[in-house]
Amino acid sequence: MWAGYKILILAYLTTEIWTERQYLSHREVDPGAEFTRNHTISEGTRFKRAIFEGQYCRSFGCCEDRDDGCVTRFYEADALCYCDKFCERENSDCCPDYKSFCREEKGWPLHTKPWSPEGCHRDGQHYEEGSVIKENCNSCTCSGQQWKCSQHACLVQPGLIEHVNKGDYGWTAQNYSQFWGMTLEEGFKYRLGTLPPSPLLLSMNEVTASLAETTDLPEFFIASYKWPGWTHGPLDQKNCAASWAFSTASVAADRIAIQSQGRYTANLSPQNLISCCAKKRHGCNSGSVDRAWWYLRKRGLVSHACYPLFKDQNATNNGCAMASRSDGRGKRHATTPCPNSIEKSNRIYQCSPPYRVSSNETEIMREIMQNGPVQAIMQVHEDFFNYKTGIYRHITSTNEDSEKYRKFRTHAVKLTG
Repeated sequence: MWAGYKILILAYLTTEIWTERQYLSHREVDPGAEFTRNHTISEGTRFKRAIFEGQYCRSFGCCEDRDDGCVTRFYEADALCYCDKFCERENSDCCPDYKSFCREEKGWPLHTKPWSPEGCHRDGQHYEEGSVIKENCNSCTCSGQQWKCSQHACLVQPGLIEHVNKGDYGWTAQNYSQFWGMTLEEGFKYRLGTLPPSPLLLSMNEVTASLAETTDLPEFFIASYKWPGWTHGPLDQKNCAASWAFSTASVAADRIAIQSQGRYTANLSPQNLISCCAKKRHGCNSGSVDRAWWYLRKRGLVSHACYPLFKDQNATNNGCAMASRSDGRGKRHATTPCPNSIEKSNRIYQCSPPYRVSSNETEIMREIMQNGPVQAIMQVHEDFFNYKTGIYRHITSTNEDSEKYRKFRTHAVKLTG
């Protein structure tokens, strides 16, 4: 065992001396068939690699005899390959096109300097010049062996999500896949859709709930628990900027069900508002909640089952598909069948005039407990698109380009508890 140990050390030292000698004076020594030059990308050792197709010697040039400078990067194998005659050995480290180019063609191009293939690298992959890849909401183009990327503010910020979830802010954040790849401006443009409250709306007198002030407010309250089957879950507005219509229809449906003691529980149609209430029928380009409530009181809405959401909100044939007439006593009746031919009931639902609730949190809680969900208009900042659970409060962006994120728009929501 001791002899074996000494032999191992001796072999190691001999190899080191032999390699060093070859490195310093490789042309004075006959390398022989067993010798392998030591050059790799990572450690400076050269060894045999699997063969891949590609242009190496053809672009780099061929060399006579042994020339350790006649080398190029073998990107497919993350190594180096050679284009000199010395590579033709048992442990070959020739480039894949050495034999087809250097051996079969007589006119060898002169080798002047190491050749670096055009293109760019990203995550271990090679991309040709002019390639375009997507990084979240930004596009990156390979130009001059460098990536040149756009600098848009993205709707989803992984750094902000991590910051919120690690901190004690009262709410948690989540990465929503449907928002990935969208810019902040696209989120504001397509995912919100409520105009700021009009002066008329702001001038309305505030109404307080008749619930006694001495009534203890519970720490936890959800309208669906108190009125099961009489409230309705949210509908996905997708890229239709019509929160003005979705929130109005949903709050009205809940209130009608609660006030009728469950006699009328149909969910009302936001598409009815989008197609029939908005000016020029562009309801997915924002709207006002006061206009929506006026339409609901004067014209009324059919159920969501009768007038469901269109798959393509930008289609040219998305005009108003419902018509109605008054019976002379303020009640309106549909004069056309449901756009959804499966649904037979085209009943028109109307409501009394809306009223404004105080912005005081306690008054909002009393109103919800006594009469049901309410509609709220809020300012939305960039972090709201990552909201998951908890009590939302705006958190300033941690992004280095925070100025691009310091924007807000108006949004309408339904408060249920």
